[in-house]
Amino acid sequence: MITATIPTKKKLIDLKDDTFKALSVMAVQRGTNLKKFIENILDRVADDYDDKLLYDYLSKTEPKGKLPLSDSEQAEFENWLGV
Repeated sequence: MITATIPTKKKLIDLKDDTFKALSVMAVQRGTNLKKFIENILDRVADDYDDKLLYDYLSKTEPKGKLPLSDSEQAEFENWLGV
């Protein structure tokens, strides 16, 4: 069996006491430890951020995910409509 390892970084962070308590309770409710819970939250935030950037780019460059018609395609379509 081959197992791939994902590169990770360690970072010491400071949390407000109330934040620490709230996150600890949330982790227990989900049956995990605080460290893993925070890592999962941060992973989801990073994934969502990437998705938002991609969506913003696509909505500006390709509205509704569609490419604009070329001049010849536009003319053909207008001819088909009888315009």
